[in-house]
Amino acid sequence: MNKSLDIKQIAIRTIKEEVNAISQLSSFIDNQFVQAVHCIADSNGRLIITGIGKSANIANKIVSTLNSTGTAAVFMHAADAIHGDLGIIRKNDLVLCISKSGESPEIKVLIPLIKGFGNKIIALVGNTDSYLAKQADYILNASVEKEACPNNLAPTSSTTAQLVLGDALAVCLLELKGFTTADFAKIHPGGALGKQLYLQAKDIIMQNEKPQVQKNASIQTVIIEMTSKRLGATAVLDGENLIGIITDGDLRRMLNKNLQIDQLNAEQIMSKNPKRINEDTLLVDALNLMRSNNITQLPVCENNTYLGVLHLHDILKEGIL
Repeated sequence: MNKSLDIKQIAIRTIKEEVNAISQLSSFIDNQFVQAVHCIADSNGRLIITGIGKSANIANKIVSTLNSTGTAAVFMHAADAIHGDLGIIRKNDLVLCISKSGESPEIKVLIPLIKGFGNKIIALVGNTDSYLAKQADYILNASVEKEACPNNLAPTSSTTAQLVLGDALAVCLLELKGFTTADFAKIHPGGALGKQLYLQAKDIIMQNEKPQVQKNASIQTVIIEMTSKRLGATAVLDGENLIGIITDGDLRRMLNKNLQIDQLNAEQIMSKNPKRINEDTLLVDALNLMRSNNITQLPVCENNTYLGVLHLHDILKEGIL
């Protein structure tokens, strides 16, 4: 082990070499790429993605990206394919084959079988003169001048190029199909990302207490309501309509003024016309409203009818932040 090596410089060199490799990919985006995108978008089948070695790992990632952005994709390992997994392929499926050389023995066995089924083949390949490229219906050029590996052996720049082209393919399909945030939410219900896209105020406030007082309520009533409901605030109503909110801060400001609290009512100390949201507001949008106005509670209303209070802690508990 050579401990005198400058590790930082090696890392920086590797990054720069890979950046240089993928910067050249834009010149390879041609009509074949466009035709391949339209072929996938217009297909009634799935996109079967296959490869061997490191290309198989990249294929798996591209499959995940496509499935999460509205294009049905299935991974098929090239080695397993010729031992029975070819049964994955259906009549209307397209096959995207990923290979740096385009000359792997498994690929050479696999391609004639796929062509015999009548399925179209898209080659994402680093050698456009290869067997795979010549047999494919469409070619996605992932050529790189050299690997970032100092021996020019370990797949580094080449697999990065494959990954970037896969992302370009996925984003083109996403935009072509008009895949929306709402579509994304439907298939990403788990985790903080999914919650940002589907959790609404009404999903939370039904779990909370509903602090409220009428406008002529005494300060004692206000304090008891805020204490018992534990949300740090209470809505002030005129009948069922929201006219204000009283927070802990409003109570402190009242006490600093040395007022006779037994002579005051809720309407006299409330903050009038508070920021509010409707029940369909996404939690992430409610959070942004809280941040921009430096507040921690938001009344939830339908028209002006009070439904409950959303607290910052509710959003934090859901992992939205």
